[in-house]
Amino acid sequence: MALVNKVLVIGGGIGGMCAAIMLRRQGVEVDLLEVNPQWAPDGAGITISGPTLRALREIGVVEEVLRRGGSWSAVDICDANGQLNVTVPTAPTVGAEDLPGGAGIMRTVLAGILGNATQQAGANVRLGLNFEKIEQDESGAEVLFTDGSRGRYELVIGADGVNSAVRRLVVPDFAGSAFTGQGSWRAVVPRVRENSTIYMGKTTKAGMNPISATECYLFVLDKRDGTDFIPPEEWPSTLAGLLEEFGGAIGEFRARLLDGSVSHHRVLYRPLAGHMIEAPWHKGRIVLLGDAVHATTPHLASGAGMAVEGAIVLAQELSRRHSVEGALTAYAGRHYDRARLVVNASCRMGLLEQHGGSREEHTRVMVEAQQALRRPL
Repeated sequence: MALVNKVLVIGGGIGGMCAAIMLRRQGVEVDLLEVNPQWAPDGAGITISGPTLRALREIGVVEEVLRRGGSWSAVDICDANGQLNVTVPTAPTVGAEDLPGGAGIMRTVLAGILGNATQQAGANVRLGLNFEKIEQDESGAEVLFTDGSRGRYELVIGADGVNSAVRRLVVPDFAGSAFTGQGSWRAVVPRVRENSTIYMGKTTKAGMNPISATECYLFVLDKRDGTDFIPPEEWPSTLAGLLEEFGGAIGEFRARLLDGSVSHHRVLYRPLAGHMIEAPWHKGRIVLLGDAVHATTPHLASGAGMAVEGAIVLAQELSRRHSVEGALTAYAGRHYDRARLVVNASCRMGLLEQHGGSREEHTRVMVEAQQALRRPL
């Protein structure tokens, strides 16, 4: 008999959908609640590391992700004008040696793939809806929804992101994510190389990762004094300023930013923030997942991966333990160190980039973290 028979997942992002898929596989009845009536995320491309591809195979969607995205097994390091300096092969991931070293895909495409898988798994998806109140007792939680309906569940999973509302019920004194001092710029551009590519300028580093057979997404991180609002119509000119020292394919894209042929709808900016919440990650029958407990910057391309892995671990523990309390404790115990590694290493890499720190340390932190993440869950 299943440890829980009916679960509410609040948040229809990557982690929430993966949790719903894994729990449905165990025969658990799942309601998935998503406040956005369109169920569509913002964003340009997303990078998927080798370990995340391994996790997506566990979810059952890796073949479609690779078919509709772009992948690579090496990284080209180039100068600012696109002249190749060195090609670095990606190391294999334990248990997924047959998969590429990395992949990229449009965030909306990935969400669509997981959304279809969630519905095919039999989850009851409720869009344009939120929770009003959650009251719990020893055996479950009574949830009042914003449309006036109610439901009773043996477990509520808060997968509602970096600004989680469910988190207030579990960690009421959490002050919120901390700004890291960097902003992230992304734009979709034509694919010009087979591999993932890093372009090293004197003061700025830019990258291009394939997201399909014909497109890449360009990413740049810059140092920021704060989270001041930048009007979207200024995004193209601001990004062009950051790319001033680059030639080659990036220089060509910069010219299009300046002449107005690339609108702000093709550029995305967001200030970077992160947090790592200490365990326990649950209170009674409410448990947190993904960015709600561990939000990271994109330096290791593992934020989404940690949400997927967290969903897998949570479902596994719910299937093997004898009590809900024991399962939720074991979930945080197994997943905590990997999530903390991603948050801390990413934060350290960001600080080194902002303050002109040692490139050797930056490389060491990145390589050591990647080696650890390639080990089995």
